Amino acid sequence: NIHHWMIDAAMGSGRNNEILCWLLVLILSDWSAAQISYSVSEEVDKGTVVGNLAKDLNVNFRDLQTRNLNLVSGYSKKYFEANVKTGDLCVNERIDREELCPNTIKCTLNLEAILSNPMVLHRIEVVIVDLNDNAPTFVEKSHSLNISELSPTGEHFWLPLALDADTGSNSVKTYRLSPNEYFSLDMQSDGEHSVSAELVLVKALDREKQAVVKLTLTAVDGGKPPKTGTVQIHVNVLDVNDNTPSFSQTLYKARVNENFPTGSLVIQLNATDSDEGDNGRVIYSFVRRANFNPADVFLINAETGEITIKGNLDYEAQSAYEIHVQATDRGSSPRSANGKLLVEVVDVNDNAPEIVVTSLMNPVKEDADIGSVVALVTVTDKDGGKNGHTNCKLVGSAPFKLRSNYKNYYSLVVDGPLDREGCSFYNVTIAATDEGTPPLSTSSVITVKVSDVNDNAPRFLEPVINIYVKENSPVGALIYTITAVDPDMNENARVAYSFYGDSKSIPITSVVNINPETGDIVSLQSFNFEELKTFQFKVQATDSGVPPLSSNVTVNIFILDENDNNPTILAPYSEHGSVNSESIPYSAEAGYFVAKIRAVDADSGYNALLSYHLTEPKGNKLFRIGTSTGEIRTKRRMSDNDLKTHPVVVLVSDNGEPSLSATVSIEVVVVESTADIQTQFRHVPIKEDSFSDLNLYLLIAIVSVSVIFLLSLISLIAVKCHRTDGSFSRYSAPMITTHPDGSWSYSKATQQYDVCFSSDTLKSDVVVFPAPFPSLDAELISINGGDTFTSTQTLPNKEKVSCC
Repeated sequence: NIHHWMIDAAMGSGRNNEILCWLLVLILSDWSAAQISYSVSEEVDKGTVVGNLAKDLNVNFRDLQTRNLNLVSGYSKKYFEANVKTGDLCVNERIDREELCPNTIKCTLNLEAILSNPMVLHRIEVVIVDLNDNAPTFVEKSHSLNISELSPTGEHFWLPLALDADTGSNSVKTYRLSPNEYFSLDMQSDGEHSVSAELVLVKALDREKQAVVKLTLTAVDGGKPPKTGTVQIHVNVLDVNDNTPSFSQTLYKARVNENFPTGSLVIQLNATDSDEGDNGRVIYSFVRRANFNPADVFLINAETGEITIKGNLDYEAQSAYEIHVQATDRGSSPRSANGKLLVEVVDVNDNAPEIVVTSLMNPVKEDADIGSVVALVTVTDKDGGKNGHTNCKLVGSAPFKLRSNYKNYYSLVVDGPLDREGCSFYNVTIAATDEGTPPLSTSSVITVKVSDVNDNAPRFLEPVINIYVKENSPVGALIYTITAVDPDMNENARVAYSFYGDSKSIPITSVVNINPETGDIVSLQSFNFEELKTFQFKVQATDSGVPPLSSNVTVNIFILDENDNNPTILAPYSEHGSVNSESIPYSAEAGYFVAKIRAVDADSGYNALLSYHLTEPKGNKLFRIGTSTGEIRTKRRMSDNDLKTHPVVVLVSDNGEPSLSATVSIEVVVVESTADIQTQFRHVPIKEDSFSDLNLYLLIAIVSVSVIFLLSLISLIAVKCHRTDGSFSRYSAPMITTHPDGSWSYSKATQQYDVCFSSDTLKSDVVVFPAPFPSLDAELISINGGDTFTSTQTLPNKEKVSCC
């Protein structure tokens, strides 16, 4: 880089070896503090190339645009810009060194070059080279001096000081005085301040010969070519007073703290005059030099020479004052002496650090890598020395940290995992403290927002959803609304619903449909409990993120039975339109078995629980029927007044709401003797007290069937224990209820009916009807002697069967 600077300095127009040497010294003095340094002259045209960033950053210029090269500075104007196509750093605004760096020798602009992917920071220092674009000027158009004719040769007199906004070799270097016989110039330079000149009397004045001497003072700068400025000097020759006041010191020095209150004493001057009377009485005053008037900041007591503070002193605005004072006697032709006072302002820690934040990535994605740069932080303190040294840190707990880049430049980077669902933003507090006594601190709060990433799948509120639907429900009815929640936001949280796979038993899309936006499940057909009792399918919820996330839930549909089937009369009385007749002997005792009506109901549960009643004739007192068994028996013996033919109408009703029924008509004929009764096995009278061989066979058959049934039930339970969907398949277990008279009510989905009866007792039978739904506990119904229903036991909805 130094090599490039030297070449640029040698080839630049209007530069000479003196500029090259000055620039080389300037670069070498600050080389340890800068990573990349360039130099450019002030007032160059817009677009002037300062240097090639791609080359000096060791980056291919084709990568500058893809890596998003960004220049960051703390100035109000964007003086430079980077050409991402060529990699050149170019001038973007007019650069006026005098405007940027007044009263300073070295003028530099500091930039931060930022490259992404990966994030790299480089500090760039651009030195602004001064041009001789300002001529020396004097504040006054003319300046008057009163010099006594008795002034001795060699006496010095102050002359106006010329100002030049340029610095270095372009500032004021010398003064010239117009040719005259009385005065010459004495050039003075202390190395730190500008060159000044004093008027030296080389020949005694003669007021009578020349009362006013007019001179021209010319200030010349060191530019190539040089520029000049002039002021007219009018010397008024005074008479008599031949002694000049004299200060006790040629140079006074004082130190004051910047926070000293108004009126504080700075120093007391002392000047004496050997004359007597008014010619020896001295008064003190400030001398205004160039554009600085000491009276704006300090007060001087004309009688005592005490100098006090008039206004507020600010070390950061000006750290030292050079004050010129004058002691003048009160003679008729006053004589004066010039003195100089240097006031050093001592810094006090009265400025807190200032924090400037440049945001680079806000909001931050919640999956941002650790070390990702969020913002650039710059800390400045106007104080000097230790009062201006600062330390910066984060306050509180947050997944971020400060990483030092260079001196007071920091990067705020991600230091831990981010989760928008847990915290959508962070108020990061940055605290900066200086090293003064006492230390001052400043804090700044940065709000870092966290943007959403699709990192959460939709979640169902239940692992399994059970839906109960009544049979015969209308097509298109809403049966359930499935809801899944997604803690993400916007598109990442917008959930769409769909079927996942198909049901094992039926094509699910022909039975139900799901609204992908609302999750509403509607029926596509009317359900029939007798044909379909339950089915299962899965619903998938998928969000709209990229990539999308999804989850599934199992849905069980259970069809609830309704009482939509009438009881059906079984043989031998089921033939529609046939004449059913039974014969009984005249000598039949009370309780004589006449007939048994059997019926079944395709419904389930209480909808299939049947009861039997005699409805016609209303005044019939000869017969009764078992409410649950359907057995018709005589209530008393026959009498001569009874008719020989008795029509009997039996009403079979289920227990549904509303109840459905069926009727059967039987004509009972009374005969004289049992010999006249046809010996059909279904009309054999019952002898309850005898235990025939048929009863024994029937008992053996019942026990065998019961054992087989129990073994089958145990096997079924064992198989179901190994099934993955046992909780779902258990609902297909049958339920058997028994009545006190020994009849069984058996419910099974196959709807097959078997009737077993004895030619002797005709008591044992099997009545089949579908089981109630498992969510409703089944009850065992017993019939008291008066044929009334009472609840005797409740069956839990598990694979258990109770038999009486």
